Amino acid sequence: MRLLSFHHNGKQALGLRLGDEVVDLTAVGLPATLDELLRGGPDAMAAAMKAGNTARTRLSLSDIDWLPPVQSPSKAIAVGLNYVDHAAESKFEAPTYPVLFHRFPSSWVGHKQPIVRPHVSTQFDYEGELLVVIGKAGRYIGKDDALNHVAGYSVFNDGSIRDYQFKSAQWMMGKNFDRSGSFGPEFVSADELPSGATGLRLQTRLNGTVLQDANTRDMIFDVATLVSVCSEPFALQPGDIIIAGTPSGVGLARKPQVFMKAGDVCEVEIEGVGLLSNPVVDGD
Repeated sequence: MRLLSFHHNGKQALGLRLGDEVVDLTAVGLPATLDELLRGGPDAMAAAMKAGNTARTRLSLSDIDWLPPVQSPSKAIAVGLNYVDHAAESKFEAPTYPVLFHRFPSSWVGHKQPIVRPHVSTQFDYEGELLVVIGKAGRYIGKDDALNHVAGYSVFNDGSIRDYQFKSAQWMMGKNFDRSGSFGPEFVSADELPSGATGLRLQTRLNGTVLQDANTRDMIFDVATLVSVCSEPFALQPGDIIIAGTPSGVGLARKPQVFMKAGDVCEVEIEGVGLLSNPVVDGD
């Protein structure tokens, strides 16, 4: 099942994508956000599928404005240095425990929406990543049970302001400029992908040039491990997200360095999950 959040005729809605069309689930009485639908548990997800199969009114994808699939997660946990080659190019040892930081919802936009290079920096970098959506609450989740808590997956561009990221040992500043990252295009339920979303090709392209090309099987900490570790300090809730880390090929590590600028288009594509595309603009 592929669900997306969107605006149409000035209203926010949740939709089920069927090919190039979308069924407006909100119009038939279901919640307006994926967050709320996930909190309804398996029965709500089943109702979404049933409504999608029976609803006659559909919209064209070309007529909607895309929103991030999840609107207000209680927690958005990002993972750093989760591929050996990326840790090496960043001059770090491969971690033995996940490097975790927080990413705020104000720092990302949806599919086809512009991401913003802040005027205070010229080091606006791309990072293509797999995103994990929690569907079942839990704390101290064992690794063997962790995938039962995953509702599905999406794509994330962890846009990073590099000079601010490394002003201190904490990465928060460089990872949370408003509208610097993106999330989408849609939510793909876990049953449509391999277990743990492993074995999927991930590419990041800037203006059509491939700059990152990797596979999710190469993550140091797989999805089950990340869910288990993240559930130790706090209970994970439906709608929480884990942004699972980027592979090598980031602009900071290239010689010469490659950073995003106004007029560029950045695409992140993960096999079976989708293609997330965003134009780049300059901030005020």
